[in-house]
Amino acid sequence: MNSPPRAVFIGRLQRDFILLPDGRAYEDQIGGNALYSAVGWCLWQQNQSAGIVAKVGEDYPTDWLDEIAQWGLDIQGIRVERRPLDVRAFFAYHGLETYSQEDAILHYAHHRLPFPKALMGYQPPPSHPDSRTQSQPISLRSTDLPKSYLDATAAHIAPIDYLTHNLLPALLRQGSITTMTLAPSPGYMLPTFWSDIPQILRGLTAFLPHETDLRNLFKDRTSDLWEMMEGLGEYVEIIVVRKSEQSQWVYDARSRSRWFIPPYPARTVCLHGTDDVFCGGFLAGFSQTYDPIEAALYGNVAASIASEGVGPFYALSCEPRLPSARLESLRQAVRKL
Repeated sequence: MNSPPRAVFIGRLQRDFILLPDGRAYEDQIGGNALYSAVGWCLWQQNQSAGIVAKVGEDYPTDWLDEIAQWGLDIQGIRVERRPLDVRAFFAYHGLETYSQEDAILHYAHHRLPFPKALMGYQPPPSHPDSRTQSQPISLRSTDLPKSYLDATAAHIAPIDYLTHNLLPALLRQGSITTMTLAPSPGYMLPTFWSDIPQILRGLTAFLPHETDLRNLFKDRTSDLWEMMEGLGEYVEIIVVRKSEQSQWVYDARSRSRWFIPPYPARTVCLHGTDDVFCGGFLAGFSQTYDPIEAALYGNVAASIASEGVGPFYALSCEPRLPSARLESLRQAVRKL
């Protein structure tokens, strides 16, 4: 690709192993929050290229990189380490909204399924908080970002770790990026990181936390979500809280306005990756309209389409007029509070 991408999506690439409640298994599937969020953008901005920034090992399937590129995504920012890097991720869904990443062998046995050889030796992600000083294997640094990506005008930073989120926003602001969103990592959305949060938020266009992460950060301070959003509004103008049932609460700190957007009534099959698709759709909507409500509607619709199938590229195969039709319908359901 000769010209730099207009939008950059920074996060993880994964090898997903997904067990649905009915026992359907999707083993060793291409995934990761950087990819899913880029799909949310591409659903709305098909003529505006997107680049992915992530780190994988030499054992990552090379045909997956080809597949990503074939969908029109720029892969210059995918760094392939000269060593193996375990990017496997296991998800056993108990229902649409809840899952476990532990006891993979037991979950396969419960469904009477053979345990996949590709998942042998899998370890669930650690439950301890992120480190302020020690990087993780998937941590990203300034040298991981192609210089041409700084010519993009929009960027989304998906959950990675504290060190990456503390460093990259400032780097991105040195380029041409005028719209920047961030979804925080659970590893630092904790009371012990309270004083670190403003540094991450300043300079963002919008902060896109999940309700669970926001409540963890404000533990023992308040249980009122609007109070939490108002508190963070001192550092970032737009805050969108993603709720488990696929609805969103939107707060504009400048006008002190509040809105509620219900979930689109999709024929949901799997919610895996839909939070990230929402974030990419939000970035696409805001880059096009500069309106936080329209942006959240774009994200909501993108997530609804992604939820009706499995895998990151399902949404890009939808009927071309579907996103606009759902957008028009969902606009009628927005409530100002």
